[in-house]
Amino acid sequence: MGGVRVLVVEPSRLDPSSPLGGWLAAAGADAEVVRPAEEPLPATLDGYEGLIVLGGLMGALDDLEHPWLAEVRGLLSSAVAKQVPVLAVSLGAQLLAAATGGQVRPMPKGPEAGTLLIAKRDVAAEDVLLGPAPLTPDVLQFHGDEVSVLPPSAQLLASSPKCENQAFRVGSCGYGVQFHVESSPAVVRSWIERAPEIAAAARPGHWDDEHLAEFHVDLAETWRPVVERFVGLAGTPVDERRSSRFLPLA
Repeated sequence: MGGVRVLVVEPSRLDPSSPLGGWLAAAGADAEVVRPAEEPLPATLDGYEGLIVLGGLMGALDDLEHPWLAEVRGLLSSAVAKQVPVLAVSLGAQLLAAATGGQVRPMPKGPEAGTLLIAKRDVAAEDVLLGPAPLTPDVLQFHGDEVSVLPPSAQLLASSPKCENQAFRVGSCGYGVQFHVESSPAVVRSWIERAPEIAAAARPGHWDDEHLAEFHVDLAETWRPVVERFVGLAGTPVDERRSSRFLPLA
């Protein structure tokens, strides 16, 4: 018997699914990675039990340069409508918001970057994914755009001083997180090289090698269990999610 089938969309090779892929496999997921800039996306989510969309340096509405973005938004919209669990990261979160009635814009006060903390909202205490996480978990920020208006059906789960809509849930199981949980020190180095204008927003010391190495150990301790809970959610039939374990409170 196979594992939980999860489609992982990588908009850019600059944001690969490792180490996330290892976390998914260890949790019992059978992850299929697709890079829409290089190969066709599945037409539907038939046969998949979860959808993960990662980040990239393009904007969520840059369809002229990246026409496949519309297809990614279509998959996200379909997943929310069909209650297929979604974990959308950074650009993925912006695509999720845009696909379900929210708005995305450049950040008015400039980019948010560095090894920072977010603050969970009170309602997140009852959420199946974020409920057990610390009140102020470690996250990696590296973005110049933000979700400025949440979709009508969204519940805000976490914020930061510079960016209010850090984590949200659309519908019953469509999760968007503006920050990164899937990075590694080497991947962050590649972002700094390709987008120095965003990297410059970090405070001194945040990009030091020793700091990044230590930070990613803490990042894994917090977010690997969240990914494990996501796989558990994806592997649970919709009707069984009515139980208290899987029913997030609005």
